[in-house]
Amino acid sequence: MNTAIIGLGSNINPQNNIRLARDKISSEVTLIKSSKLVFTEPVGYLEQDNFLNGALLVETDLEIESIVKLLKKIEIELGRKKTLNRNGPRTIDLDLLIWNDQIIDSDVYSRSFLKESILELLPDFNF
Repeated sequence: MNTAIIGLGSNINPQNNIRLARDKISSEVTLIKSSKLVFTEPVGYLEQDNFLNGALLVETDLEIESIVKLLKKIEIELGRKKTLNRNGPRTIDLDLLIWNDQIIDSDVYSRSFLKESILELLPDFNF
């Protein structure tokens, strides 16, 4: 069994899109715990609404490649459009942050809200 932490973020109808993403994810893997949701200021492109962010602790029999494909599929289902502006508004952003106690996404090191969500879900995690 694999353990993962998935980061969620949205600044387009965020409450609804994060709920929908959580529901879709939990229909495919075992949801263990959700972190609290926090509003954060945008990074890179500032002329947009703040983001609502959180994270999910899940267990799954899926391999890492399959979970990443699942997250991208859910983003598309929820209307995420890839644009030239990598930091622009989005309906949903799903990122694999931790996989079996390994940091997968380097943003964990630079964004304090990600560290806080991880520690909320895994209090003994070492960065």
